Amino acid sequence: MNLILFEAPLPETLLRGGDPRARHVRDVLRRRPGDTFDCGAIDGPRGKATVVADTAEGLRLRFAWESAPPPPLDPIVLLVGLPRPQTARKILREATALGLSRFRFFASGRGEPGYAASSLWRGDAVRRLLIEGAEQAFCTRLPEVALHASLSEALEAEATANATRVALDNYEAPRGLGALPAEPHTPVIVAVGSERGWTADERDSLRRARFELRHLGPRVLRTETACVAALAIIRERLGRYR
Repeated sequence: MNLILFEAPLPETLLRGGDPRARHVRDVLRRRPGDTFDCGAIDGPRGKATVVADTAEGLRLRFAWESAPPPPLDPIVLLVGLPRPQTARKILREATALGLSRFRFFASGRGEPGYAASSLWRGDAVRRLLIEGAEQAFCTRLPEVALHASLSEALEAEATANATRVALDNYEAPRGLGALPAEPHTPVIVAVGSERGWTADERDSLRRARFELRHLGPRVLRTETACVAALAIIRERLGRYR
């Protein structure tokens, strides 16, 4: 954790000893009473936390919050054909660290229907992964996450968005993603198929929805690798690294 996140910007709190954040402060950061560490409130400000007391009950913390609001997330939406749960976990964590605004996972024609029944999509498992990604990136904002029954449903949810639209494809894309024309602050919607790729019907749906097919070169990449590579290229095209 490069930034430890809390639910709200309270003036003080007790971080109980069994909380993973308390273990991290004690065992990794090795903070003791009087020491400080970087913290943030989810979708709120960053700040500094001071360890006031360390007892058997937990860590008593006092916060000093910055007045400036956190910067917005990048205007990037990632559509992903529902992958196996362990792959989805990696995508959620790593793509969040890269700063996108929204995930839309969808059941794809070549995907496994059972993936949607995974425990990943119940309870707070997804939120925990988003928090891990944000903490890694020293960011407080969390992206939105939606789960759709089909690609068509996911496309309909973004139908009115004024954005550059691109879909990764290993077989029919005429040009690489690096040549994508993009203007700073222009939203981008990028679609990544399931681990077995797009069906012909899905390609037709993407073209009707004004998506341009692009590739990442001749190598066949894992879904999580393709997502990270695509987001890095798009963020550079949007001027986020300048």
